Amino acid sequence: MYPEPIKKLIEIFSRFPTVGPRTATRFAFYLLKTSEREKKDLTEAINSLSRDVKICNFCQKPFTGESNLCEICSSPSRDRTTVCIVEKESDLEAIEKTGKYKGLYYILGRSISTLRKEETDLLNIEDLKEKIKNPRKFGLLDASFKEVILALNPTISGETTSRYIEKELKALGVKITRLGRGLPTGGEIEYADEETLGEALERRK
Repeated sequence: MYPEPIKKLIEIFSRFPTVGPRTATRFAFYLLKTSEREKKDLTEAINSLSRDVKICNFCQKPFTGESNLCEICSSPSRDRTTVCIVEKESDLEAIEKTGKYKGLYYILGRSISTLRKEETDLLNIEDLKEKIKNPRKFGLLDASFKEVILALNPTISGETTSRYIEKELKALGVKITRLGRGLPTGGEIEYADEETLGEALERRK
């Protein structure tokens, strides 16, 4: 019943994480009713996303700049013996805000709820293993990892993902630690307060 441009917008919004058809429809009609200035701002922001934002060659963090490495991976002040594995970009930001961690990161981009091959393949574990073994290949010329911190959410999928990664990295001979107690079971790292998250980092084991 909707005009084709609106149906197309609803279809696109419905692909967004956690957005169902009803929310997608509200988004589409919100845009329809906004001013031309707001529509232009949105268009420019999307174009800038494609044009200016890059993905870090090592940690997969989005950033802007001329280098192939983000501001964290390229910083000479970061500890290049430790890498912290997180599920998503907002988890990285939450850990950075604590000021308690000075190493590097690796963003998985997802977690898994089962150990079925079709799920574990989505983690691209070979990429992670290669980056830990041979960081020089990815631009980190002076890195030599001694510890891998599994900083995944204390949920069923986070625990499943952590166990799988721990098993896959065991042969690399690096120390593997997890965040300490303090984060509530079933919670998410991005919503934890800085003090709780900082203590979990310090108590990792």
